[in-house]
Amino acid sequence: MNNGNIKGKNMENKKVLAIFGGSFNPPLNSHFALAEQIINECENIEKVIFVPVSSKYEKSSLIEANHRFNMLKLVCDKNSDFLVSDIELKQTRQLYTLETLELLQKQYPNNQLIFTVGTDNLKEIPTWETGEELINRFKILVLERDKDNMDDIINSNEFLLLHKNSFIKLKENIRTNISSTFVRDKIKRQKNVRYLMPDEVYYYIKQNNLYNINNSKMF
Repeated sequence: MNNGNIKGKNMENKKVLAIFGGSFNPPLNSHFALAEQIINECENIEKVIFVPVSSKYEKSSLIEANHRFNMLKLVCDKNSDFLVSDIELKQTRQLYTLETLELLQKQYPNNQLIFTVGTDNLKEIPTWETGEELINRFKILVLERDKDNMDDIINSNEFLLLHKNSFIKLKENIRTNISSTFVRDKIKRQKNVRYLMPDEVYYYIKQNNLYNINNSKMF
């Protein structure tokens, strides 16, 4: 396993972009805090690019992609270290992660791309149809979730262990237990979620009455 080493073969002079994919349903303070910590801990990462999945992604309670993109953009426009991409939203089907990275690499030919995953998804990579090609072509930055340990997960899986040099672990652990599912559940139960998301996201949700938020106790 690499411990904070992001440079790849023939990439010594290329700036690094961290690709942060997800549903962002909705985007939370925890998402942006993770991105900020990635920038802080990896001096050779230039920016974090948020890539929301399209509405074709099979996930319950997923609101329209344009709303999730707009909420991300409201925040990213105010931070020069953050970008948001609609690359998946333009497609006629949900892309494989490898396809998304290939398209982004064409957009940013002078940058090295790394893909950011939580340990929950790390466990699933061996089952992905394009998993082996993905980790052969791109470095994977792993964020540990809950009580997961990246090294233990990799050492316990033959496939992951074989490709252990593709995975990057930050020197400082970055963890968060606040998820979008947690926040949506609080809204459903009419609980206050005011300080779990950026102001821009909160007021956008209120204005568009997403997640039936106007029925919850917001203050």
